[in-house]
Amino acid sequence: MRALVWVIGLSALAAGLVIAARYNTGYALLVSPPYRIELSLNLLAALALCAFFLGYVAVRLISGTIRLPARVQAYRVSRRRQKADALLAEALQEFFAGRYARAEKAAAESMKLGEAHAGVGALLAARSAHELRAHARRDQYLAQAAERIAETDVARVTTEADCLLVEHRYQDALEVLRRLPRRHTAALRLELRAQQALRNWSEVLHLIDELEKRGVFDPEQALQIRVRAQVENLKRKAMDAHTLGEAWQKVPARLKKDTRVAAAAAQGFIALAEHARAQEVIEQSLAESWDSALIVLYAECPNAEALRRIERAERWLEREPRDPALLLTLGKLCTRQGLWGKAQSYLEASIAIEPSWSAHYALAQLHEKLGNLESAHRHSSASLELAIAQLRQVTGGRRRTPL
Repeated sequence: MRALVWVIGLSALAAGLVIAARYNTGYALLVSPPYRIELSLNLLAALALCAFFLGYVAVRLISGTIRLPARVQAYRVSRRRQKADALLAEALQEFFAGRYARAEKAAAESMKLGEAHAGVGALLAARSAHELRAHARRDQYLAQAAERIAETDVARVTTEADCLLVEHRYQDALEVLRRLPRRHTAALRLELRAQQALRNWSEVLHLIDELEKRGVFDPEQALQIRVRAQVENLKRKAMDAHTLGEAWQKVPARLKKDTRVAAAAAQGFIALAEHARAQEVIEQSLAESWDSALIVLYAECPNAEALRRIERAERWLEREPRDPALLLTLGKLCTRQGLWGKAQSYLEASIAIEPSWSAHYALAQLHEKLGNLESAHRHSSASLELAIAQLRQVTGGRRRTPL
């Protein structure tokens, strides 16, 4: 429709010009002695228009000829950039597909073709070489990236730090991460890995709080990391009673209820002969949630309140009547108090529910005290067999050290 309008419009314009030219009787006189030229005004206008058109074409041709080398160069640069972009996209696709050799090759070629994304290509090639365990080539790519990317660039820093972490160079990774002017989420995750490997548990606790705020971990994941950090921190602080006591006081109340954290604190207090504090920790934790592994430590707290602990454990038994660990603990407590009959019944009940080497061993010791050497020998043998079976299950039957 638009083309038809243009045709009609141009036709009308041409018709108008023809009609106007018919009624134009003017002329132009050009004098250059001894010559004299007289032209119709219409012809002069047509000649001027043709001259303008020819001049315009000539100027465009000359301009195009002059700019031709630059245009050819720009075209070649554009083609190189397009090819570099295509190679970089191919490298990314191959990298995420797990074909690291192809990814490295494509990224290296993209670096040669274009400077715009050469830094990114170098980092991608370094990542690919790292996955191929070609550390020498990886370091070369990282050096090339350093020439093109600022040392505070997040991509460069995280790539270098990640490579260092894989090589177990945790302190070097932390030094690299400190180059960032502000703490990025990716850098914080890498720092968390480094601090965990270096067993800097106080730093781990600080980092997990920050990462949870940023939504990196859900509450359950964050809780697991916090619990492990608190457990390891308590183990490290178990050098003297005062240090361990301060560390335990700093543990948040909700984590003190976790039986794993309580077990670590109780083990530390028991090792430091702070049996009353260990007993208190165990009782407070078990009041919140039951844990068979924690109740075993209850028998390792020898003090003057043994009868009270037996009474408390028997109240727990009303709630957990078939817990073999609780029955074993009661057997040990009664043995320590000389309640031979009750001790034997508790230990035998524990073995009946779930045979364990520790219950058989405790019962063997009890029979030895009572002079029942045959029964003591039988339970000692059973204890040894169960201990060996448990060791084989843990080690997979492999011998850890040569005989």
